[in-house]
Parts: sequence; structure tokens; C-alpha cells
Amino acid sequence: MPIESLISADSHVVEPRDLWQQRIDAPFRPLAPRLVEDHGIHRWIVGEGINLGSMGAPSQAGRRYEDLTGLSLAARMEEVPAAAHDPHARLEAMAQDGVAAEIVYSTIGTRIYTSSVSGELMSACFRAMNDWTAEFVSACPKKLAGAALINIEDTDDAVQELQRCAGLDLKAAAIPTYPGDDAPYRLPSYDYFWSAAESLALPLSMHAGSERPGPGRFSFGDFAMPEQKSGDASFRSTYHYWAMRSVADLVFAGVFQRHPGLRLAVVEHDVGWAPHFIRRMDMTYSEHNYVTEICFGDGALPSDFIRRNVYFTFMEDPIFVPLLSFVGADRVMWGSDYPHRESTWPKSREVLAHVLNGLSEEDQRLMTYTNAADLYGLG
Repeated sequence: MPIESLISADSHVVEPRDLWQQRIDAPFRPLAPRLVEDHGIHRWIVGEGINLGSMGAPSQAGRRYEDLTGLSLAARMEEVPAAAHDPHARLEAMAQDGVAAEIVYSTIGTRIYTSSVSGELMSACFRAMNDWTAEFVSACPKKLAGAALINIEDTDDAVQELQRCAGLDLKAAAIPTYPGDDAPYRLPSYDYFWSAAESLALPLSMHAGSERPGPGRFSFGDFAMPEQKSGDASFRSTYHYWAMRSVADLVFAGVFQRHPGLRLAVVEHDVGWAPHFIRRMDMTYSEHNYVTEICFGDGALPSDFIRRNVYFTFMEDPIFVPLLSFVGADRVMWGSDYPHRESTWPKSREVLAHVLNGLSEEDQRLMTYTNAADLYGLG
């Protein structure tokens, strides 16, 4: 079944080398993210030399289809395609892939979540990034929608930036996939922020690779350099755990019960794990209620809140397709991840035809167009 139009619910920009030096508040400029040369490649640092990784991962879209052995973390800024930071070139790249519209996330800015940067410096970095993203998508607001970065550590500051970004017409707001052991999302101190996102009708996102540092969680800079391999594969294979942990915290703390209009997208973690996770939450609530924090009432189960409040994205994950009914076709969105090296660009239609083969035309259209169009006001 040919798919008429595609919306990518997970694509990226790659920040220009001078973004923060040009835009961040002057007092933070010496510590702002900056590009440095290191043994012939470029990498980003922030603060007092904190590593944010190299340019390889976000500069190699399409190379996987030519030569997998040619993929490398070692790269220079010149290798990043123009479409990663030029909206007009971006529209051409989208047309080449048959993509009608995209929701775009930061690349380097998102890595700051995994670093030790916090407080005012993080907030200043995100404000500058959000301003740039708003300008990028304003070039074609019917086809490009931007996701803000939010520092969740101070809820008053987070709400102010959330409100500011809504005023910039950004269509989503990213928060850390996991905020840290000392500040899990089940804490009532976040309720002010959930209320603000709900009242603004601004969907929240937990994007892969945005966990705050701590035991079991890698700093992106630790494993994003060519010489670093130890633990990388195991972490990449299991990082959806942190999304499960945070979503479960939200559900069992009653956040979605108190904020029925709050919407959350779990981005770039795929979907195959979700059916089992949803079933485990229902089983825990029904059979082990002595450990749960709340009684939902009216016969509601955790799965009811997932199917009302939570979305999941995939790139080319065939595992979830036979189990789609456990999640719901109206809860799933596709994303190309352009211009990152694992992206399905420029063969997204071929990939989707294979992954979604056998599903109804209605379900395919929901996951590849309608859900994202409705959630982010695109299309």
C-alpha cells in the first residue's frame, strides 16, 4: 500500500558552529557550547571543557545504505549537510525523502542533558537554542515544527521558558528522559510544570539520549568519541529503560489522572518494548496493589492513561507491529531521525513499506501522518 504523505515526528537540526557564541547571554559566553579541533576532527565542549561528543553521528545520513563500514564518529563540521541547519536546503532534503513535514529536535543541545552542566548555564544554553530553533522553523511553519529544550531543575524557571517557547510558536518541549535519582518525575514538586504544559496544550517529549547523569547513565560525551567503546553498545541497547522508569513514575504517581490534557511523546526509543511494559504496569496495579501509590478509581488501569496521554515513535522497528493493539495505532508515530547516521533518509518509504506491510491503510496513515499532524499541528 503506497503511503501518500509522511510526517516525521523525530528529526533533527545540527547547530551551526557559532550558534551559542552569537546568541547566548553575554555572562555565559565563555562557558557556552563551542566547537574545538581535536586530532583533525571537530567536537563540542561546554563549561570547563566538558565533552559533548564529535560530529560523526549527526553528519552521515544515508551513508548506512552505501557502506556500513564507512560510518565513523570521527568527522568535521564541514561534513554536516546544509539541510541540517539551513531550512531551505532542509525542504529539499525532505522532498527527496517524500516527507511532507517534520518536528525537529536539537542535536548538540540535547547532549547537554547528559552532561554535568546544570542551573543557570543550562537554562541559558537552552534559551539560545530555542531562539534559533524558532527562527529555523519560521522559514516554513506549515512543514517545520520545532521542539524546545527545557531545564526542568527549577520548575519556576521551566514554566517561564515553557510559556516563552509557546509564544515563539514552538510545538513541543523536550525534558530529560530521566531527571535523576534525586528528582524523579513522581515528585509533587513538578505539578506546577505539568499544569503549565497542560494549559498551554504543549506536548512534552522524552528524547533518547537525554538522561541526566548518574549511576547507570552515560554522559553522551563519554561514548560519542572515536576512541571510546567500553559500555557504548550495552547502553545503546538498553536506554529505553530510563523512558520506562519515567513513564511509570508519571502513571503511578497519578500525574496523568490529575492532568488529563497532558501529552507526552517518548521519542526515538522505538515501540517493541512498550506492549510488555504496558502489560507489566497493569499487572502490577491489579495484582500487587500493596506497592502502588494510588488508586485510580472507576476501574481505570495504567494502560488507560498510556492510551490517552502517551505517544511512542519508531524508525524501523518491526517488533511492535504484531502487538500494535496493546499500544494502539493512534499512539504511534514514525520519525526519520534525519540527518543522523541511523536515519532512514533517503529510503524512508522503502523502509516503511517493509515494516508496516500487512497493516491496514488506516493504521499506516495514523502512524506516518495523522497522529503527528494532530499532535503538533502539522500537515
